[in-house]
Amino acid sequence: MSDIELEELVERLEDFRLVDVRSAAEFDGSAGYPCDPRQGHIPGAANLDVQELVALSDDDLRARLGEPGDGEVIVYCHSGSRSDTAAQILRRSGYEVRNYRGSWHEWSRTELPVE
Repeated sequence: MSDIELEELVERLEDFRLVDVRSAAEFDGSAGYPCDPRQGHIPGAANLDVQELVALSDDDLRARLGEPGDGEVIVYCHSGSRSDTAAQILRRSGYEVRNYRGSWHEWSRTELPVE
């Protein structure tokens, strides 16, 4: 499955299960990269740090994210690298997943809402 671009993500945001794979501090906005004009996360996203994700069993993933067939999952991080790793892991576990490669680096530069 291909990556997702900002335009499609915005148009269909309610259709996806959105997972931010950055650290908890990046997610809550208490830490982040100085190159980003805003800190926080995309509204409605769940946080699952990729470092935690790599250690989860399939049963643990299902407890955190729901069943693989429950809808498409979109993963993002700061610039698309950690989320690419997360997408690969989730695909192997049966999830339909796409990577938002623009990630927080792109979203933080828009006028779109931030939590």
